[in-house]
Amino acid sequence: MFRFLAIPFLMFAPISALAEVQMMMAERPGCQWCLAWDQEIGPIYPVTNEGKAAPLRKVDVTDGMPEDITLARPVVFTPTFVLLVDGAEVNRLEGYPGDDFFWGLIANMLRDGGVQIAHD
Repeated sequence: MFRFLAIPFLMFAPISALAEVQMMMAERPGCQWCLAWDQEIGPIYPVTNEGKAAPLRKVDVTDGMPEDITLARPVVFTPTFVLLVDGAEVNRLEGYPGDDFFWGLIANMLRDGGVQIAHD
């Protein structure tokens, strides 16, 4: 009986320090929202706490999904940001809502996925 109670608890447990955490950005050539993200967020993402917690990995969806990535469902919209833990999807954000909303949504996505963000 208690094993069923443990499953929801594990969903909110912090990710192990040994796990590989990445933020996959699914993009396609000609995507205007991908270009907007590249211009507004791309240069600063790697130096942010979110970028350090989940380094960016870009994937061109026209090339197909890499074999080391397992998604919960196919990518339909670009950009789509997928939180990966050990190559498996944990959470996603479809579309780019602009820099005003992006950071809060990504922080929630990381938190809900069990990824701890360092705060300077």
